[in-house]
Amino acid sequence: MTGTGGAVTALARLRADGDVPVDVSRVPAREAAERELSRPMYHENDPSLLQRGLNRFWEWLDALFGFASGAAPGGVLGLLVIALVVIALAAALWWRLGIPRRTPATTGDSLFADGPRSARDHRATAARHASAGRWNEAVQERMRAVVRSLEERALLDPRLGRTADEAAAEAGRSLPSHADDLRLAARTFDDVTYGGRTADEPAYRRVAELDTALERTRPALDAPSTGTPA
Repeated sequence: MTGTGGAVTALARLRADGDVPVDVSRVPAREAAERELSRPMYHENDPSLLQRGLNRFWEWLDALFGFASGAAPGGVLGLLVIALVVIALAAALWWRLGIPRRTPATTGDSLFADGPRSARDHRATAARHASAGRWNEAVQERMRAVVRSLEERALLDPRLGRTADEAAAEAGRSLPSHADDLRLAARTFDDVTYGGRTADEPAYRRVAELDTALERTRPALDAPSTGTPA
């Protein structure tokens, strides 16, 4: 029923009450019509609030795509090509960079997650992981063995919360011939621990060979003073 019909019905009811003509002015007539039209019986088939919201959303989305397709070269086809290129670039970046790495210096990124263990214990654990093909864990444990061994040899001061990068930088100063290999090992540790990368056997072998080489390396000592003894 239209608004006019509702108003007529309302006026008819007012007349029926007294069975005499009723002179209704414009404002009261409008109010009577609004009250009549607000009755639930006139809104049984109205869309729900959710449906009205969805309709508005789809109208907005359709207008947005219409504008974008008009602005993009080639219309809708050009817009689709642009979208596919953006998706491909995002996938390539994710494949190249992996999951964003956390900053190693943040809390919880310590090289040693559990209690103190000897370098020998870490090497034994690394060997067990390697024999089972768990290369991520093998790399992690062998890097921990590298750092713990340097601490046991007093080439590094034992320090809680030290990261792999910090250990490599500190050890590289006293073992300059292995500085690059230490940095590479630390980067590998970070990649598999925080970066979501997967290690393989060659990566583990590089860390293991570094551990063995460091065991045979003597630290670089400061040049003796040439001054005359007192």
